[in-house]
Amino acid sequence: MNHTPRTRTVVSCTLLVTALGAGVTACGSDGNPLSARPYDAAGLISFNGPTEAGKRADPDKPLEVTADSDEGRITDVTAQDATGRYVAGELAADGSRWHSTSPLAASAHYTVTVSTEDEDGAPGRKVLTFDTSKPTSKQRLNVTFGPGKGTYGVGQPITAQLDHEIKDKAQRAVVERALRVDSTPAVPGAWHWVDNKELHYRPKEYWPVHATIQVHSNLDGVRIGDRLWGGKAKPVKITTGDRIEAVTDAASHQMTVYRNGEEINQIPVTTGKPGFETRNGVKVVLAKQYFVRMRGTTVGIAEGSSDSYDLPVYYATRVTWSGEYVHAAPWSVGSQGYANVSHGCTGMSTSNAEWFFDTVREGDIVRVVNSNGNDMEPFGNGFGDWNVDWQKWRQGSALFNGRPDGPAPSDALRIQPAAL
Repeated sequence: MNHTPRTRTVVSCTLLVTALGAGVTACGSDGNPLSARPYDAAGLISFNGPTEAGKRADPDKPLEVTADSDEGRITDVTAQDATGRYVAGELAADGSRWHSTSPLAASAHYTVTVSTEDEDGAPGRKVLTFDTSKPTSKQRLNVTFGPGKGTYGVGQPITAQLDHEIKDKAQRAVVERALRVDSTPAVPGAWHWVDNKELHYRPKEYWPVHATIQVHSNLDGVRIGDRLWGGKAKPVKITTGDRIEAVTDAASHQMTVYRNGEEINQIPVTTGKPGFETRNGVKVVLAKQYFVRMRGTTVGIAEGSSDSYDLPVYYATRVTWSGEYVHAAPWSVGSQGYANVSHGCTGMSTSNAEWFFDTVREGDIVRVVNSNGNDMEPFGNGFGDWNVDWQKWRQGSALFNGRPDGPAPSDALRIQPAAL
């Protein structure tokens, strides 16, 4: 059979049969009580939800299911709302009590399936349903995911913009737990709080090539703070293309471009001259513009000074918000491959710039080495996310406490049941 049991405790023979359903004799003969149809466990369990018709549960209060210890014990509890969101919970070692550890959503309909066993080991089951009341406040936390739908390079981070500041660590954990990123093929990743209103998500390494990445929020109706509840968010689905990586060596004045690890071109370039050195480190393509008017005044160069410029630039591939591009620079062809004479951009011939422009897409990787410039900023000037090592990246999560090798079992207990 293809059923997969959902368990939060050690899988016993009894629990396996309970999860698989009635009539499965996984552990005993036809006379074994474990092979019997689950009995109605209504007399064994009680819960703190409403039982009267029309009565709604308070979503601010945790859900609790208890068992009459003289009659048997709880073996498993699954609580799920109508949208498919699961409620995380903990089951006492003796099976006497289960309680939720993640908040309930407001204005939601819940189904709670309780599995039990009696003194003889016979399985029981009870299905409970209830509705939660409306939020007590109208203030909502709305989330906007980025980038938009499309195909991107393997360096593209996922972003989440919040319309309210979240400073409290416990509230951050509620928000982060509800922001889901799933990739096919699956890879480990984590959110990082850039500031109180922005999170970025990335894997430990770059995304796989030709992956599908789906992002959605389970915050709708979830209480975050005293007066703040989760709002709706539009889901996002993106794909990745080939792994395109351009490595510029500022010392040798050469850019080498790789596709899926194989070199496909080497281009003579010029980078930033003394005083305007190109940033070292990993950057991500932000945009492509066929034509850009570049003026020195936009980067703080006084008009009329010896470094002043006002130029029409073609095939401009942007890698920082502060104005660093890879672009055509026909005026510096004589220096390309020999000297660094630009104001920070990576310049190349028009034909090479056109080829590069046509080859890369947003999210592709542009890495600069051996420059005398500063390191690329992690945030705020584009996507420098990949310059943050994995352990430090995870320290920016409200859930993982900086552990570099994946969530601890306690993290999995809290996170995994939160949503499918």
